[in-house]
Amino acid sequence: MTNEKATGTAGKKGFFAGRSALGRRKTFGLIAVVALVLCVVVGYPLYLRIISHESTDDAFVEAQVVSISPRVAGHVANVLVTDNQRVEKGDLLAEVDPRDFEVALKIAEAKCASAAAAMQEAEAIASAAGKVMEQKRAALSSYVAELAQARAGVAEFEAGNNRDKSDLERMKKIAQAGAVSRQEYDHARAQAAVSRAKLNSAHRLVETQSARTIQAQAAIGAAEDELHQAQAQVEIKAADLREAEAEVERARLNLSYAHITAPCSGYVTKKTVEPGAYVQVGQQLFAIVNSDVWVVANFKETQISDMRPGQPVEIEVDAYPGVPFKGHVDSIQRGTGSRFTLLPPENATGNFIKVVQRVPVKIVLDAEAGNDGYLLAPGMSVVPSVDISAGSGDERMSARSEQSGTAVR
Repeated sequence: MTNEKATGTAGKKGFFAGRSALGRRKTFGLIAVVALVLCVVVGYPLYLRIISHESTDDAFVEAQVVSISPRVAGHVANVLVTDNQRVEKGDLLAEVDPRDFEVALKIAEAKCASAAAAMQEAEAIASAAGKVMEQKRAALSSYVAELAQARAGVAEFEAGNNRDKSDLERMKKIAQAGAVSRQEYDHARAQAAVSRAKLNSAHRLVETQSARTIQAQAAIGAAEDELHQAQAQVEIKAADLREAEAEVERARLNLSYAHITAPCSGYVTKKTVEPGAYVQVGQQLFAIVNSDVWVVANFKETQISDMRPGQPVEIEVDAYPGVPFKGHVDSIQRGTGSRFTLLPPENATGNFIKVVQRVPVKIVLDAEAGNDGYLLAPGMSVVPSVDISAGSGDERMSARSEQSGTAVR
């Protein structure tokens, strides 16, 4: 009886132990199935994201940083901005003492006025020389006309003299024959003497007019020289006037440079100047950081094979965990970062070790993302994730075909 009870008790224990093991196996199987489903549900999207996105933590916020420095030296009279102040393009930032530049401008203006007066005087002299030149030319024309008239008179008197000489010769022969009176012969001889005297006078007049013409020509040459000298003086004075005007313009520029204005909108940083300090040309006073920012991500060269401009980017900023920032790839630098260092690596030396290079990629934030309320300053660390599946495969091929067709057209 005791053995039967013991056997029954053992049977019951074995039955329940079997059912418990079966339940545990079912539970483990159910857990395994659930875990497998979870792995598929969670892991597959993660896998898809891994193969369709490229990310890097070697990325930083960049912005246009403009260094502000004076273009003239002097003592700072006033500083109108403070650190981290917002300024707009054209706002007055600081002033260099302008009194020296105002005096220099007045001196330059006085020199310019003097040069203008000298220019007017030279022009007046040149004008007078031109009038003298015209008078000399008019006198020469008159002398040439008189010379021509005198030469015509010589021809006329020479013809009359020849006629009177012929008449005298005939009268002489007739008088010797007793055909004419002595009085008629004397009259013919007097007439020949008069015509000869007129001819000699005409020759002397020609010589006189020739001398006057030569003298007038010489006077014209001298007048031309004086005119050329006067015109040269005008050119010299005009050059002096242009130089004086340039000096005035430079003095005005220097006076305007005494007022240091903002070349762009942004925020003042690294302010290192106070009123009363003496500043040199080119000395940095402060910098202005532009409000427009972008991201420069240094991807490995093995990550950029499928990157294209325009692909969407998700950006995580270390300063704002959990805040999503949206952007897109703007451009990819044509060269690795090491290629543009001060001393680029020289791989032809023989000591070559292959290192995966980094290629800077410019990422522009999307304006419609709605992240304007967050401060993004140059140098802040970010982690961009580029969706390389966008615009890939057949879409990229079609885009390339369209670009090639456009280029051919």
